[in-house]
Amino acid sequence: MSDFNLERWNSEVKNWSSQTNAWNNQVIEEFRANRGKVGGTYEGAVLLLLTTTGARSGKRHTAPLAYLIDGERLIVAASVLGAAHHPAWYHNLVAYPTVTVELDSETFDATATVIAGEERERLWAWATKQWPLLVEHQAKTTRQIPLVALQREAMGLL
Repeated sequence: MSDFNLERWNSEVKNWSSQTNAWNNQVIEEFRANRGKVGGTYEGAVLLLLTTTGARSGKRHTAPLAYLIDGERLIVAASVLGAAHHPAWYHNLVAYPTVTVELDSETFDATATVIAGEERERLWAWATKQWPLLVEHQAKTTRQIPLVALQREAMGLL
């Protein structure tokens, strides 16, 4: 017989999820109020807001994410700090790759593409030099942490 308590697990996941949502909402509000700048834990970090369409719900969801610039693309990592699962925003953009990006005070539509193969290997090596914590995140999980390219629709990024 297992010691696993499904009711407790569901309660803890719901609590963690609501705490994460509250934290993200605070960062999102600060980002929008200060033209892309935030303080606290993320002070000085380069962040964007990624809005995706829910894969199951069809509702719009926004997440603050760190990013890197690769030519005219923004690169984000679906690490969830090395959790065993992909973040919800990742599942959403796989289902609906047209996303909205807020960068500083600008908002634009973009197409999200999961990077694979040799290109992923090249970008992973580069990204882990920029973000050494990605190596730690990858060590915590058996899943391969996805890298996603966000390409502005209609015109260049920079």
